[in-house]
Amino acid sequence: MSTKREILFRNVTEAVRKQGYPEELGIGIAQILRTEMALDRMLRYLAHMGPLSAEEIVDEALAISEERDRWAQKKAAEYYNSKYTELLNGDLFGEADDGTED
Repeated sequence: MSTKREILFRNVTEAVRKQGYPEELGIGIAQILRTEMALDRMLRYLAHMGPLSAEEIVDEALAISEERDRWAQKKAAEYYNSKYTELLNGDLFGEADDGTED
């Protein structure tokens, strides 16, 4: 059984081929994108845009990939920031926070 990602991978490859470019270009683009969301976004771009040059297709794939990477970095930063905040608000200095003031 094919996964959704595999289906999207094939669909992006086929959409690039239908634009008149080699299948290898579509495979390369699909490999750059990797995730279902990125593949789906590229597929929608290819479906809604008119005839595209190979440069435009590659440029959009790189833009989608960079945006995905920035999102992942942001989520990682948010996670580590929340852990740091927990550390600061917790028992960092061996003091128990029982809700009472001295």
